[in-house]
Amino acid sequence: MKPRVSLVTLGVDDLEQAIRFYRDGLGLPTDGIEGAQFEQGAVAFFDLQPGLRLALWPRTSLAHDSGLPVAGSANPGAFCLAHNVDSKAEVDQVMAEAGAAGAAIVQPARDTFWGGYAGYFRDPDGHLWEVACSPQAARATTSQAAARRSVR
Repeated sequence: MKPRVSLVTLGVDDLEQAIRFYRDGLGLPTDGIEGAQFEQGAVAFFDLQPGLRLALWPRTSLAHDSGLPVAGSANPGAFCLAHNVDSKAEVDQVMAEAGAAGAAIVQPARDTFWGGYAGYFRDPDGHLWEVACSPQAARATTSQAAARRSVR
């Protein structure tokens, strides 16, 4: 298998509520619900970065499509999505946005044992998200910006 993850699908209990959280609360762009004309087809997509999308799909539809039983709320210790940013201030900003949008702050942002800065929240359906910045990412971003300036 070639490493080509292009879509992450989260099963949700209430599609409209989940859309409001991600679109209105976190500011992720979406065209809203698509596929509502099909039985079990209503889904919302969010472009995260080139080649990677987030899909919100009702748990019942995901269970129907996969042939598995309908799962309860997400097991927060089994899976985590990570959102990496460039600074501690951005971590704090995203964590505040998530909290204001209705997320449960699981672990407020703090300095980590690995030299970064991170916090965790759960979305209204219980999906765990980490918001982090790492010194390695900050150095890479600074190096890339310096390289772009030197090319000009």
